[in-house]
Amino acid sequence: MSAREPANQPALRVGIIGCGAIAGNHVLAYRAQPQVEVVACLDADAERAEAFAAEHGIGTATTDLENFFAHDVDVVSVCTPHPTHEQLVLAAAAHGVHVLCEKPLAVDVPSAERMVAACREAGVRLGAVFQRRWWPAAQRIREALDDGTLGTPILGRVEVLLHRDTAYYTATPWRGTWATDGGGVLMTQAIHYLDLLQWYLGDVDLVMAAADTYRHGEHIEVEDTLVATLRFTNGAMGQLVASTALTPGLGLRVAVTGSTGATVGLLEYPEGTEAVNDVWAVPGAAALAPPVALLPDADLPSINAALAPFHTLQIAEFVTAVREGREPGVTGEDALRSLRTLAAVYAAVRSGRPERPDATGPDAIEHEGPGTGGAPR
Repeated sequence: MSAREPANQPALRVGIIGCGAIAGNHVLAYRAQPQVEVVACLDADAERAEAFAAEHGIGTATTDLENFFAHDVDVVSVCTPHPTHEQLVLAAAAHGVHVLCEKPLAVDVPSAERMVAACREAGVRLGAVFQRRWWPAAQRIREALDDGTLGTPILGRVEVLLHRDTAYYTATPWRGTWATDGGGVLMTQAIHYLDLLQWYLGDVDLVMAAADTYRHGEHIEVEDTLVATLRFTNGAMGQLVASTALTPGLGLRVAVTGSTGATVGLLEYPEGTEAVNDVWAVPGAAALAPPVALLPDADLPSINAALAPFHTLQIAEFVTAVREGREPGVTGEDALRSLRTLAAVYAAVRSGRPERPDATGPDAIEHEGPGTGGAPR
């Protein structure tokens, strides 16, 4: 229920802000929940809002934020470009409305901090979409950590090896710039796996990193390739390798090794496909998935469609959290933690020195225009 009227409405009233491709996943996910109604949608483009409303049977389509909130929504999903998130989340908090926001939470740490603080002060729930946590393969790794199978995690590895063609960047004007995308492969694609890595290994204490733009430099000013080494507060180490310069892409992977010597991991291949536990090197239960055939890259609509069931699982959990008055499975603080680490990685690229997430400060992500070799400045 809303923070304003916790017991007066028989069903949660939901609004969708931003009517692009991913918003369809949200509508379908909410509609799969009992006692939930999607009552309004908002987009800066009136025609797109109206078309989205007609497609999904939503009663109200608007371009006006106050008009949108006047429809007594209890929950909103924010599905807009990254730099707009803060304004919309703060508006939702001011209206006493719970918020589920697409990743990344913001393009800089201070913005995300303001969002988390505003929702906390307003007494509303803030969740961030990291739907890959709901894969059974991802949950199985979390359980192996919780039940002691791995002991203490000592090593984490992430590979995000993807293909993006020129049209991916040129067809959407806000992609590939520091001001509107907030970063390159790390911010837009690898952040999902950074979230998984920190879910498994905890907070990051120190990072070293390098980045460049090898393939897409004519079309973007952000990095298309990045490598980072991470030291965690529990003493574990990690490595993250990410690129959109591959043809074809080779998928996404995370693996964790524990103090028992056991290693477990998952593989998402092709991109958007439900991950499998490709490595389960646990004494007495060892398994290694056979090599997979090289497969064609999926297009973005296919990737979004394949992830839709896991949007549904996360949104179902978020709805339950709102009704029970508890924190959701992925909180605003979780998303802020990933963003702080991401900002430290970019700071390390910029400085050429190790950087700490808690020492990057409000100007952790400073940007220049094209010609910087993909590195944040």
